[in-house]
Amino acid sequence: MKFFIYLVTTILVVLTSNTIYAQYDSLQIYKNYRNIVEKIFNAAHRDSSAWQQLAYMCDTYGPRLCGSEGLEKSLNYMFEQMKNDGLQNVRKDEVMVPKWVRGDEYCGMISPRKTKLHFLSLGGSVSTPKDGITSEVIVVKSFDELDRRKNEIKGKIVLYNEPYINYGQAVAYRWAGAVNAAKYGAVASLCRSVSPIGMQSPHTGSIMPYPDTLTKIPHGALSHEDADMIERIVSRGEKVILKIYMEAQTLPDVMSFNVIGELKGTEKPQEIITIGGHSDSWDVGSGAQDDASACFATWKALKILNDLGLKPKRTIRVVLWVNEENGLRGGKDYAERYKNENHILLFEFDSGIFPIGEFGINGSDSVFSKAKSIEKVLRDFGNIRIKKGAWGIDAQQLAELKKIPLMNFNTDDEEKYFWFHHSATDTPDKINPKDMNDCIAAIAAMMYIYSDLP
Repeated sequence: MKFFIYLVTTILVVLTSNTIYAQYDSLQIYKNYRNIVEKIFNAAHRDSSAWQQLAYMCDTYGPRLCGSEGLEKSLNYMFEQMKNDGLQNVRKDEVMVPKWVRGDEYCGMISPRKTKLHFLSLGGSVSTPKDGITSEVIVVKSFDELDRRKNEIKGKIVLYNEPYINYGQAVAYRWAGAVNAAKYGAVASLCRSVSPIGMQSPHTGSIMPYPDTLTKIPHGALSHEDADMIERIVSRGEKVILKIYMEAQTLPDVMSFNVIGELKGTEKPQEIITIGGHSDSWDVGSGAQDDASACFATWKALKILNDLGLKPKRTIRVVLWVNEENGLRGGKDYAERYKNENHILLFEFDSGIFPIGEFGINGSDSVFSKAKSIEKVLRDFGNIRIKKGAWGIDAQQLAELKKIPLMNFNTDDEEKYFWFHHSATDTPDKINPKDMNDCIAAIAAMMYIYSDLP
């Protein structure tokens, strides 16, 4: 009897498992969708219009920092182009965003010789006094070293100069450097720019909010070469004196908006797949890679489906989230505004345009199986992989709130994305139009098939 029960149970488990995974048979998906994917890639490569429009926007309107004229003109441009591309329900969702203004700035070495340094204020920093700050520099390699040398910090400028290992490690000094230095009485702080390479190019980015319990000190970034020069001089036993002048200020919030468009689902329109990137950038360069590239790639993916007459069974919605760089207001607004809708997948792209790479996904085993089953047909058109694990800070706002599967797209950039990230070198010439078309096609194919499967 026990054996009979065991046998029946085993058969039921096997049948149930087969039922679950049969619907995600990669070979059958390959047969069903191979020709469709080929049409999508061919359509994407007919011209370079997506790149041309991106370049026009970046060249014409410039950087897109929240609160700037450049951002608002760019958002209106993308809104009008999205309508021209035939997307449905194109709209603007208003969002209040912060306004931080850089103003004039300067950082120079006074002693042992006078020279101007390659420097950028960091987003959210306070200004210096009107006459600037002139003080000796103390160089540390880590927060641990800062703590060990806390009695040497008062009245000095702290320079964090730990070499880049990876973004997560290096960005900690940009994000929390000012707050940690202020604890011990520093008058200002600087960090080595968050990038794998130098080339005398400083990189900006946001800092953590100042706590009310500490003095707010200015925080900026130096090029690798300047940071290393200062460290070398200090290591010889010489004092380095710097002068920093910054006019940075935070002004009252202003109105901006998320730009949204859709392809309505034919069978299950109430089930929504949301895809997108962030529309804002920092105020240096023109934000071509970070993240205009993803805005255009995700919305042009829907244009291709629409042009080919490929109607998704579920609604695919593109969102160009505003204020990712210094507040996440767009992602938070979208989560709150649409939390009661039935989202089945959230997708974010924020890794720049390079050769196509991998889709990452967070979700149940069944969700991963569904995405993984699409890998075989995509691999005919590039080295595309599906892996577990995803991130996307705007999409995560709703994904974490409502426990919705999250997907992202990583290109094979070999860390080159961070060569340009948040710097004056983030311009359209860093984007290869062929790579851009490949990314558009990969996203279009993935989203179409994912929306089509049970």
